[in-house]
Amino acid sequence: MKQILPQNAKISKEAKETMQECVSEFISFVTSEASEKCRKERRKTVNADDICWALATLGFDDYAAPMRRYLHIYRELELDRNNSKLNHHER
Repeated sequence: MKQILPQNAKISKEAKETMQECVSEFISFVTSEASEKCRKERRKTVNADDICWALATLGFDDYAAPMRRYLHIYRELELDRNNSKLNHHER
């Protein structure tokens, strides 16, 4: 929050707590939508793709697109890391 405000601006404890409540509610809202999708598909585990789907379905396209890009990069890095471990063990 401080990064977006002027350097001399202060944020009250109440404002920080309110923002935390809003963020928690947002996460719950999105997760609930993703969970409902999984329930309809008879799956028990909510995955990252379900969260991206829920963000888009709920109209949060501004968040869904960056999340998909992040997820793609994350998966590539995980793949590279796992391949690196495999190559290291084969030596």
